Amino acid sequence: MKPLPHLYEVALSGGPNGYATLLADGAPPLRSAPPTDFDGPGDAWSPEHLLLAAVETCFMFTFRAIAQASKFDFLSLDLSGSGTVDRKDGATRFTEIILKPRLTLPKDADPERARRMLEKGKKACLVTESLSVSVRLEAKIVES
Repeated sequence: MKPLPHLYEVALSGGPNGYATLLADGAPPLRSAPPTDFDGPGDAWSPEHLLLAAVETCFMFTFRAIAQASKFDFLSLDLSGSGTVDRKDGATRFTEIILKPRLTLPKDADPERARRMLEKGKKACLVTESLSVSVRLEAKIVES
């Protein structure tokens, strides 16, 4: 990892209605629009989906780094997630995010160690730690 602080920049362009385009150096453009729940078209990445994607990808990459540093072997990590948006304390916000990792281990691996490492990955994820919403893990650990 490079020394902190790190700076990330994203640009957004769009007109008075329709889609907007997100741009970041070195990454392909990403089309964005509100989700159908907020009267959007439902065929583009919404801010709500992008937030969940940020949590999921940060969790996965953090878990990979922890597993590598701990010399913990796993075969695959499949992850799904959901986020609930509701009114709370007079504001519309995410009230809960649930991450559902499915971690596949080689034979003779320690499932309890795997569970501890998943929890450590959640706690070390900078995106998760930057949010005020609670993030809950519902992990499934399987051996091949």
